[in-house]
Amino acid sequence: MKNFVRNILAELLGFWYLLSGKIKRAKKGALNGEYILSIYFHKPSSKLFEFVIRWLLNNGFTIIPTKQIEKIATGKIPFPKATAIITVDDGWRSNIKNIVAVAKQYQIPVTIFAATEAIEMGGGYWWTYVNKAQKLHLTTHNAEALKKLNNAERLKVVNEIKNVLNLDREAMYPEELQSVSESKYITIGSHTVTHPILPNCNDDEAQFEIKESKKKLEHLLGKKIDEFAYPNGDYGKRELELLEKNGYKLAFTTKTNYLTKEQLTNKFEIPRFEIWENAGYFETISRITGVWFNSNQKKKY
Repeated sequence: MKNFVRNILAELLGFWYLLSGKIKRAKKGALNGEYILSIYFHKPSSKLFEFVIRWLLNNGFTIIPTKQIEKIATGKIPFPKATAIITVDDGWRSNIKNIVAVAKQYQIPVTIFAATEAIEMGGGYWWTYVNKAQKLHLTTHNAEALKKLNNAERLKVVNEIKNVLNLDREAMYPEELQSVSESKYITIGSHTVTHPILPNCNDDEAQFEIKESKKKLEHLLGKKIDEFAYPNGDYGKRELELLEKNGYKLAFTTKTNYLTKEQLTNKFEIPRFEIWENAGYFETISRITGVWFNSNQKKKY
C-alpha cells in the first residue's frame, strides 16, 4: 500500500513536471548540447529498457559508447549535441534478455559494470542474502545498516548468512559474460569484486577491490577494462587515486548532475541519473531528463 501511494504521488509530480515545461526545457538543453544525458539501470524489465531507448531516439538523441566520453574529455572530439549514454550496474543475469538483446535490436551501445565475485561464485548479491535472511528471521541486520559498518564487519555478517542460506544465481555465469562482451554494442566495466562500500574498506581492501576486479575481468574476457562504477556511489580521494594508479580511464558515480563540459574535467566522477525499475511513465521521463533530480521537490520521493 505504501509503495502504491508513493507511485501515485510520483506520477502526479512527474505529470506536473511535464505540464510546467520543466521536462521540455531540460530536453532542449540536452538537444542544444548544454549537457549529455547520463542514465543508468540495475535490472530493468525489457519493456522499461525499450521504452527509455525509444523515448531517447524518438526525441532526437544519439546514444554513444561511454568510451567516447574519455575522448570528449580530452578534446579529441567536440562536445556533442543531442547525446545520451547508458550504463548498467552489477551484472544481473536478467540483463542478458532485458538489456543486451534490446541493445542489439536497436543497435545502441551500453556499458555493463560487473561485480566479479557474484559472476564467479554464483548465488545472490550480498544484499539479497541479507534481505532474505531478515525476512526469514535468520538475522537482525539489514542491508542499509551493513553499508555503514567497516568492510570486515560487513563481510563477517554476510559470510555467516551465506553459510546457512542458499540462493539462486543472480549474476551472469562467467561464460555468459564472455558472450555478452563479444557483442559490438556492449562494453564491460568493473564494479569491484565484492561490491563493498569502498570508503569503509581499509587501504589494502580498497586496492584489492579496484585492482583485482580489473584483473579478473581482463583475464576472463581477454579485453582491457578501462571503466569503473562505484558500488552504491560511494568514494573518496583515495579511490580516485587508486583508479588512476590502476590504469582506469573513466569512473561513474551516482551523483545526479547533468554531464556538462565542466563535469568532464573530473573523469573519475561522471554523474548519472538512475532509471528506477518501479517508476511509472511520467516519473521515468522526469528521470531520463534529469528533472526528477534537479527540482526543489525531489527529496519528497
